[in-house]
Amino acid sequence: MDELDEKLVTLLRHNGRRSISDLAVDLKVSRATIRARMEKLEREGGILGYTVILRADAVELPVRGIMMIEIEGRVTDRVIQTLGGFPEVSAIHTTNGRWDLIIELGAQTLTDLDQVLRRIRLVPGITSSETNLLLATPRSTRARL
Repeated sequence: MDELDEKLVTLLRHNGRRSISDLAVDLKVSRATIRARMEKLEREGGILGYTVILRADAVELPVRGIMMIEIEGRVTDRVIQTLGGFPEVSAIHTTNGRWDLIIELGAQTLTDLDQVLRRIRLVPGITSSETNLLLATPRSTRARL
């Protein structure tokens, strides 16, 4: 990705529904250039897709945490699928080292977070976990409404 692609992606991150004409004006290039760049980014996998941010996703949950998870055997895909069904889980990351997965989660209260942690620990295949509360997020690349 060159500098123009990076600027284009930044604008699309903030509003994926912007018209090609508006993007071209902001980036001071032709509409054909923007269209070609977007098609190239999509074709090469730089842009995987476009999404909608729902109001519920934009509201920051007051209690957030990171949970590191160790999995036994070869059930990682099954554990990921199960964790994907938890509404409190906002992201699932595979990793190397001591932990097999790192998940981001949120809840309205500490009691709610405790309950979801208990449910997660009961998922078959999870052998160990460690959770840290997130106190503040000074910087994030996620779009905010």
